[in-house]
Amino acid sequence: MSGTLYIVSTPIGNLGDITARALDTLRACDFVAAEDTRVAMRLLSHFGISKPLVSYYEHNRRERGEEVVRRILSGEDCALTTDAGTPVVSDPGGMLVAQCREAGIPVFTIPGPCALVSAFSLAGLESTRFTFEGFLSVNRKNRREHLDSLRTERRPMIFYEAPHKLLATLEDFAEVFGPERGLLVARELTKTHEESFRTTLADALARYRETPPRGEFVLVVDGAPDAPPADAADAFAAALEAAREKVAEGASVRDAARYAAEAYGVARNAVYEALRR
Repeated sequence: MSGTLYIVSTPIGNLGDITARALDTLRACDFVAAEDTRVAMRLLSHFGISKPLVSYYEHNRRERGEEVVRRILSGEDCALTTDAGTPVVSDPGGMLVAQCREAGIPVFTIPGPCALVSAFSLAGLESTRFTFEGFLSVNRKNRREHLDSLRTERRPMIFYEAPHKLLATLEDFAEVFGPERGLLVARELTKTHEESFRTTLADALARYRETPPRGEFVLVVDGAPDAPPADAADAFAAALEAAREKVAEGASVRDAARYAAEAYGVARNAVYEALRR
């Protein structure tokens, strides 16, 4: 009888976020397939768990996946982990899951922390829909094609980004989406120096040009606004409503007026004065 593959979510920062079921699974499995065995070793050691580890990452996933499948088919249970969060979500693992399913191996998920869900909960948006875009390509052409395809995306968009690429990404965002597009910046989620705040792309750029970014980032970019009505009066009414929504979400009157004026093609001062009444 074959074993089982368990997809085990691990903490994205605070080790206290690991679930009881995840610990039970890690203790019971025969071996762990880890994105980085050093990270997995620290996690297991913290909870007094000792298990054989095999590395499973982007550049060895096909060959190592075949090895993992053979071991599971021989009767061993495997826990798949990533450095932080849920495996397969912007991390290796999708191919291994597919290989196991093709081989008839049972696959179970052990749910837990996920950075994109944590960040979305901090954004304070009324939307129940979003699109997860993960990490942008390091290739300039591919990055721009990706972002250009999202110009008219109405749903909030969630991106992951490393500190050394953050400024370039914010510059691309501002060029494609407009500098006044709102976003939620979440940094070092669940860690000691966790920080999150709502701002605009322009203000985020100014902030991190002055203070070099540190830590891992999740960016929740507001979706594109509704197309402006053709009638000027309707356009102003729509702009004012959009501005009020921004204020309700925590934006300043100035930022809300600027955002709505650019989105609907009306005078910023008129929106600003109407908001202050």
